[in-house]
Amino acid sequence: MLSTTRTATRAGDVVRFKAEMTCGALLVRAAATLRRGRPRDGLVAVAVLAAAGAVVAVPGAAAAGTSTAPTAYVANQGGTVTPINTATNTAGTPIKVGSGTGTAVIAATPNGATVYVAGGDTLTPINTATDTAGTPIKVGSDADAVVVTPNGATAYVASADNGTVTPINTATNTAGTPIKVGIAPDGIAVTPNGATVYVANGGNGTVTPISTATNTAGTPINVGAGPFAIAVTPNGATAYVTDQYKPQVTPINVATNTADTPIPIKGAGLAVTPNGATVYLARYGLGTVTLISTATNTTGASIKTGGTPEAIAITPNGATAYVANYGADTVTPINTATNTPSTPIPVGVNPDAIAIVGG
Repeated sequence: MLSTTRTATRAGDVVRFKAEMTCGALLVRAAATLRRGRPRDGLVAVAVLAAAGAVVAVPGAAAAGTSTAPTAYVANQGGTVTPINTATNTAGTPIKVGSGTGTAVIAATPNGATVYVAGGDTLTPINTATDTAGTPIKVGSDADAVVVTPNGATAYVASADNGTVTPINTATNTAGTPIKVGIAPDGIAVTPNGATVYVANGGNGTVTPISTATNTAGTPINVGAGPFAIAVTPNGATAYVTDQYKPQVTPINVATNTADTPIPIKGAGLAVTPNGATVYLARYGLGTVTLISTATNTTGASIKTGGTPEAIAITPNGATAYVANYGADTVTPINTATNTPSTPIPVGVNPDAIAIVGG
């Protein structure tokens, strides 16, 4: 999920979250400040296919240097992407992308051949066979989230400054006409059937559905004060939306595009297990990940990860969740069978998002 103003605002984010933990204050800011005060400067939310995000796990070709084990690609602020061999949980050589400043969000094509990294006003493709960056694609200002459709044909990039989502033709790596959404879009996700892209608008408390058939925005869905990251369940029935200002995760009924009763918990990035049973929620200000049952929409155990967790991706077999710890410059693997964390893996500066390829 990012822009050149992020480093300074991130420090402010940490202070803000500490204040919320100690006094429970609800912060209300103007739209521009709300956009830059989010807990995960455009992660991935997403990704989740969120962005936050953009956090995504896709089966497909394994990256260079691996066998059948997936590779976790970690987007760091400072303009690098760190590949992690999930068989050994070791980090490989960082891949240089962008200008070297600002935040970063990431998503992968379903065949695993390309990882797209958004930051500033560009989207950079990475060839996973060689782990080399291609020519950046110009998009809107402050690219905060990216997702790729299940057929691999289109990448959608949310730009907070412009309030737009730009479709990218992945065959030609060219940008199409931007789609107007809400204020300061922060997170993005796509339904498993590829029919709808959901955009979390952090500046006006809505989620905008986009028809991928026509690239037109539908009626916004009211969800809260500052929707941030978004993830859709594998059966396509529910989209879960976090809020950067209120302690709530809002389920959206995809069939009716209506918001259900919020779950009373605060978090940043999130991901759903491949079996659809559990949401893993990164709790940025607490250094933990909390489980949510999708059957009951109730919270469960919390797992200590350290740092300021803000993005999560889960391997295609559902065995491991990888958590990006902003500030600690690490990624923590969690065994989903026992919900125990392993030794954190050092990555780049301020990891913002994760995409898993292969497996």
